[in-house]
Amino acid sequence: MRKRVLQLGGVTIAALAAAAFSFGGWAVITVDDLPQALTVGHPTSIGFMVRQHGHAPLNGLTPTIVASDDKHDASDVTASAKPTGPAGHYVATLVVPRSGDWTLTINSGFGGSHVTLIPIPAAVTTHRPGDNASADVGRRLFVAKGCVTCHVHDAAAGNNSLAVGPNLSPRRYQADYLAKLLEDPTTARTPGQQFAMPNLSLTSAEIAALVAFINLDRQVSMK
Repeated sequence: MRKRVLQLGGVTIAALAAAAFSFGGWAVITVDDLPQALTVGHPTSIGFMVRQHGHAPLNGLTPTIVASDDKHDASDVTASAKPTGPAGHYVATLVVPRSGDWTLTINSGFGGSHVTLIPIPAAVTTHRPGDNASADVGRRLFVAKGCVTCHVHDAAAGNNSLAVGPNLSPRRYQADYLAKLLEDPTTARTPGQQFAMPNLSLTSAEIAALVAFINLDRQVSMK
């Protein structure tokens, strides 16, 4: 009897977790302009949107950005984000005190929803953009734009994906089709998927980088 009670308890907990997932337990964080580098001692403003299920902007949150360096030889840097601009949009100003690679974690303030960005280098001098390959920029954007929240991709591990969208690790697409989909997600929807992909208002450069990352070193599918 005790074993049966434990089994029923497990089923109940699983059902409650599924209900929380379906009715509002997660959000997508989308960074506006991902910095390629940070300048030591100088403030960097990082803006981002928080959307429930990737669509509905969430107001009244108290997000934070926590930065830790690769050496972990000092305390983390924490910056509070304030609501700025349209609904669901927040901005935090971050100052890193020393050079190195800094890992930024954006905590949305909505349940446990957060995203940990791929480490960003910091130096005393100003970094000139355009030094990184397009596919590497796309990998960073895949995390920063919130794609990693809904899609699994082995090359952008480190965040717990909810896998509400297709697993993109084995998939490659025709570049024109993928670019149009990223520009306007209403052009297609995966059959059987409950959640539609949101329009992230990506720039042409961001779309090109994401296409390069997703299609990197794999044969392109005709689907």
